Amino acid sequence: MSFTKPSLADLRENYTKAGLSVEDVEPDPFLQFKNWMDEAIANHIVDANAMTLATADKDGMPSARIVLLKHYDRDGFCFFTNYTSQKGKDLANNPHAALVLHWKELERQICIRGTVHKTSHQESESYFHMRPHGSQIGATASPQSHQIADRSVIENREVELLKDYPEGTTVPLPEFWGGYRLDPHYIEFWQGRPSRLHDRIVYTREHRNDWQISRLAP
Repeated sequence: MSFTKPSLADLRENYTKAGLSVEDVEPDPFLQFKNWMDEAIANHIVDANAMTLATADKDGMPSARIVLLKHYDRDGFCFFTNYTSQKGKDLANNPHAALVLHWKELERQICIRGTVHKTSHQESESYFHMRPHGSQIGATASPQSHQIADRSVIENREVELLKDYPEGTTVPLPEFWGGYRLDPHYIEFWQGRPSRLHDRIVYTREHRNDWQISRLAP
C-alpha cells in the first residue's frame, strides 16, 4: 500500500516559542494553571478549555474523548456530562482518570491525573441552568453513548421536550446528568522546545496542600 507524500512520518514542528524551568513556575500548581489558562484565553485560542478526558473501565480498557473544563479551584477540575454515558460508566467502576489540555499555538500541554467524584446536586443544577436553553433540552433528549436506531430518535425527543419546556421556561435537571470533579495528585506543565528536548515540570501531591516540584526528561 502506498501513500501520497508528504507522509505522516515527515510531519514535524520545531518548538521555539518559550522555555520552562522549576524557577519559572509558581509554588502552587493551581496558580500556575491559572496563569497558563489566562494566557491561552488572552491569545484567543479557540476552545481554550477543551481537554481530553481519559478513563478506563473495570477491566482496564481505556477510552478517551474531548470534554470542556467548566470550573477549577484547589478542590479540582470540573466537567459536566451524562452519568449514563461511557465515561460515566467507566468512572462509576474506576474513579481514576487523566486530563490533557493542549494549546498548539503556545506549544504547551497540561497533563493531570487524579481521582474523580461527582459534584453536588446543587453544583450540577446551578451549572445546568446557566447553559443555553437549547443545550439543556439537548442534554435531556440524548441517551448519550447508547445505541439508537437513527437521528430521528433524538430529534423527535427534542420536539417533545420543546413543547413541554419552550424557550423562557425552566428545564428540570435530569437525574442522569451532572458534574464530576477530578481531584489531582499529579499536574504536569509541558512546554515544547527545539530538537524535541521539551521542558516538563511536574507537581506531585505529597499531602493535601503540599506539592513536590520536579523536572522530567522529555
